[in-house]
Amino acid sequence: MADSSFDVISRVELQEVDNAVNQARKELAQRFDFKNTGTALEWSGEAVTIVSKTDQRAMAALDVFKEKLVRRSVSLKALSASDPKPAGGGTYRIECGFVQGIPEEKAKALAKTVRQSGLKVQAQVQGDQLRVSGKNRDDLQRAIALLKEHDEGLALQFTNYR
Repeated sequence: MADSSFDVISRVELQEVDNAVNQARKELAQRFDFKNTGTALEWSGEAVTIVSKTDQRAMAALDVFKEKLVRRSVSLKALSASDPKPAGGGTYRIECGFVQGIPEEKAKALAKTVRQSGLKVQAQVQGDQLRVSGKNRDDLQRAIALLKEHDEGLALQFTNYR
């Protein structure tokens, strides 16, 4: 019998992020507490920039954006947002990026966790993902449960289960 395997990845669906940005823009345009605050969301395809006249309004806009991400099933673990920084012209800016892929040091830590668990599976780092393989599918299911508990602060997905 051939070995079964699955891949552990950390990816964000950028179309869902785009939808969340559009929903957040609509809400910011309609809400009374954001009127005349110069608050705007800009989406560049990879990152989101939030601009506002005050740092409190920028943080409130970030909260609105996070709420929309959660509703679109995008994990907040993949979001990396900076603190509000003065951007000139009396405005504040927050830069938001998204983690795509598993960084090598975190992939090695996840592989080490799987190896130390005592399960009869092998874990190997393949670029920005982790492949876990083994003969017994029950051990693979246990490995998935173990990785869900010990996610290293990443939004993990499990694909190619065969």
